[in-house]
Amino acid sequence: MNKLANMRHWPERMSPNFGMSRSSMGMPQIMHQPKIAPQGPPPISNPQPPDAMIHYTFNVHFASDLAGPDTEDILHSTTDAVLRWTHPEDAPDDVPVWQLPVHTQNVETLRRRCEDLTNGPLPIEAYVNATTPKNARNQVVTVTLSGTAECVYKTRETILNETPSLTRCTHVDVDGHLVADLTEGRLKPSVTAFLDEVSKFCGVDIFLLGPKLTPLEDGLNGGLSMRRDQRWRVAIYGDHISAEHAKSRVLIKIDQLLGRIVDAVQIDLTLQPLLCGRNRKNIKHIESATNTAIYFPPCFSHSYGYCPPGAMRRNPDEVFITGESPEAIAQAKTRIHQILTTIRLFVKDVTIAMPKIDSILLGRMDKVRKIMETNSVFIMIPPLASRQGTIRFQGPENLHVERAIRELMSLAGQFYHASWWINQPDPRLLPGPQEIRTLLSDVCANSDADIAFDKVAFTLTGSDEAVKEALQVLSDIKFVTTVQHQIRVKIELANEHKEFVSGKKNGKINKIMSHCNVQIVFDNFGEYNFNIDVLAHNYTSMKEGLTLVEQEMPASISFHVPDQYHKRIIGIGGQHIQRIMKKHSVFVKFSNAMDRGGMGRDDDDSRVDNVICRTPARNAQNLELVKTEILEMVDREDSEITTQTVNVDRLYHRQLLARLSEIEVLEKKYNCKISFPSTEQASDEVTVQGPQWQVPMCADEFLGMVPDKHEVVLEHSEPLVKFLESPEFLQNIVPKLKSQHEVQVSVHENTEDRAADAAPTVTLLWAFTRNNAGGLRDAMDFLHSQFATAGIEPVVIKGAIPRPRSDTFEEALQYFDSKILQHVAAPVATDAPATPTFGEDLVRERSNIFDRLRKPGSMSLSFLDRRKNSSHSATNSFFKGSANVSKTSLISIESSRSFNADRNPWNDSGVNLPDDDSNPWGTSRVFEPNGLMHKLAIPMAGDSTPRHGTRHSGDSGRPSTSHSTNSGYPGPLSGPFR
Repeated sequence: MNKLANMRHWPERMSPNFGMSRSSMGMPQIMHQPKIAPQGPPPISNPQPPDAMIHYTFNVHFASDLAGPDTEDILHSTTDAVLRWTHPEDAPDDVPVWQLPVHTQNVETLRRRCEDLTNGPLPIEAYVNATTPKNARNQVVTVTLSGTAECVYKTRETILNETPSLTRCTHVDVDGHLVADLTEGRLKPSVTAFLDEVSKFCGVDIFLLGPKLTPLEDGLNGGLSMRRDQRWRVAIYGDHISAEHAKSRVLIKIDQLLGRIVDAVQIDLTLQPLLCGRNRKNIKHIESATNTAIYFPPCFSHSYGYCPPGAMRRNPDEVFITGESPEAIAQAKTRIHQILTTIRLFVKDVTIAMPKIDSILLGRMDKVRKIMETNSVFIMIPPLASRQGTIRFQGPENLHVERAIRELMSLAGQFYHASWWINQPDPRLLPGPQEIRTLLSDVCANSDADIAFDKVAFTLTGSDEAVKEALQVLSDIKFVTTVQHQIRVKIELANEHKEFVSGKKNGKINKIMSHCNVQIVFDNFGEYNFNIDVLAHNYTSMKEGLTLVEQEMPASISFHVPDQYHKRIIGIGGQHIQRIMKKHSVFVKFSNAMDRGGMGRDDDDSRVDNVICRTPARNAQNLELVKTEILEMVDREDSEITTQTVNVDRLYHRQLLARLSEIEVLEKKYNCKISFPSTEQASDEVTVQGPQWQVPMCADEFLGMVPDKHEVVLEHSEPLVKFLESPEFLQNIVPKLKSQHEVQVSVHENTEDRAADAAPTVTLLWAFTRNNAGGLRDAMDFLHSQFATAGIEPVVIKGAIPRPRSDTFEEALQYFDSKILQHVAAPVATDAPATPTFGEDLVRERSNIFDRLRKPGSMSLSFLDRRKNSSHSATNSFFKGSANVSKTSLISIESSRSFNADRNPWNDSGVNLPDDDSNPWGTSRVFEPNGLMHKLAIPMAGDSTPRHGTRHSGDSGRPSTSHSTNSGYPGPLSGPFR
């Protein structure tokens, strides 16, 4: 995996779009009270009294860009959830997402809390400012505190731990028959009651959403079709800790509906990552051996103090286990106990700047969770805004603890600390408190950096870009620039890069200092990192000097090359690698198994990045060239390590884990690693990692272990039943479908699914494996041709798969068969059937399902019609005419849509033509997840358009790499046809 690190570029001018990497930053350090590390004497020697007033502004992250669900998808919602996450009926069409009632309510609650603090007994003033910066898509909410330093920091801690920040939405897929009685058309009361109970217990909003259209993909050959997913969705909205709690309870309830037994075991939170093992290897073995599912609590619930009113937090030491029988659960508990008794503990404490800890908690916890999972190490982070700077690492091996520490310290290096000191302030130019608060709020909203001000200094903390943008704003303030001042920017970097940045005899640093008139000081900071202090007496020098320092900071890329190729790449006496390094001015370092901790370790170590290329950031463009030259010396089967993701129903992961021995054989065959997601993630994504030429074949064979099925319901008719029972169909057509298309078809007559005239139906059940999913559409086309030959015109009730357009010219064909242009009478009869055989109106079917399931007990359809979607991406006018259409035609199209939605949009004659005449290719309306409806062409007998078009699949082909954006396989593969 490519890792480009420490590449920073100073913007020429402040960009107004600051929502791309927004994260709330930690508390700044007052320069006269340093607590990070010895910084040397500050520019001002007179310290401020301890009760001096300061002004402090920080961001509150309400996730105001989080939109609610589509009202047309909602089947059930918990109490007042629709009112909070949808707009009222009288709202304009272009209303932004941040004006949803839930977001406006959060801001108003914060305002009232700050007003109570201002009017309270403490000497503190708190003000809220909600703005929308220029070119920003979401609203930015800032809080400005004025008071003594102690009161300000305590108030900030209170606000951040009583505010529902970091709101998110998480989904759980569930089969429709588990939550609804589809024959009677109603939701199960026990399920809706459970969702309401979980909503109150966890403090979240829950929606039950209907099925959506999903792509039908095959493995190696590609192929992409749209079909309606049989699974429904449970959408959970809330803060990230409460949402994870509710998600776990929903997953456990689904297991109970499937007949599984639930039990719990108490395991100390600090031991849970160690129990899971690296990349959850231990837990996967336990689940595969006992056929159980193990649900762990969130790892960082202790670091966040917010809990919704009336809700309960999950016990952090409680681990749930679901299984088929009590014996299986008992066996899983025994295996867990055996692992816990053999764990050795290595503990180490590390000091990190307090503002950076808050920045990590508010913006980088996904990366911290990945560090814990990869190294099997528990990281104890202090509570949010608690002003504690010690982080504890606990792991089973000292090597893994050190790896986790270095990765987290590298993460802390992404944040800067800056100060702007006013040496001799002129009291006449100093603004008043209200002007200071306005200034700080604007800087914070437009830069996403936390900023503080006392009588003589501004202090800024945040990401590298946020701090530099805040300095840019301060440089335009008159009272700051007209007096003598000093600017200091502090950059944190790993100790191993000290000589790399300074150069021989500090040559690089001395050259920058003399050229830009700045002062650069290296200040040791702990065991792992050091600080680079850049000081200047004006903003222009600081900007230029900081830019040059960042250009000398290391940019690196790492990847994996099998150890057996290292000698070939290095060459005799290092001549090969020396030539490459000298050619591109890049340093290359190899590490073997001994360097990684000795032989005989986990198999995961054989796939870690063991080659690192490092160069100054100004030369970063040569990193890919070096990587390409190195990989050219590696055989094709051991080429660059890439990752591909395939989607498999999460419930079927348990059956696949039961075949873990077969998967291990598959991994050895292709030298790949197949990784399953954690149980509490409830994700369908399975990751295949390995050489880029082996991963597609490994994914294809892996999907061959995953069965799938598709049902096509046809209206019952005597000719159809007679044909399906004939020897020709059973002895000739069915074996041919199996041999040529790898699809097995079976016929089932039933009386449950009814057509519009209440006639019985016939179901064709198509069974196949996921790697052959692309053959399903071809098999259906083949059977359709057999129907046409036998003179049968089946009526499809549901289950059709529309054929995608195979070339770019098919869109233009309808112009040459229009009644407007063609004066020759159309033939009365044809040999081919004129009705779209495999067409289906998904919109009608979808609306019927939703209308039947929406009951007054949960919500009425008329009530939902009075609410508007939170997302305004779906507009009423979604049709776009081509360049060769006149304006009059487009006006006619828009005017006709209101009274004839099924009319051909290119027929602007004012005459309503039949569908089979105005569009001889046939159409089928397909409802997309965004609520739009478009028409897809349906194959007809005698269609001359090639049916095999270029296919795109998320489950096949060469995965994307850093220098390859196409996911299609680059060339043909040798081997038997699948």
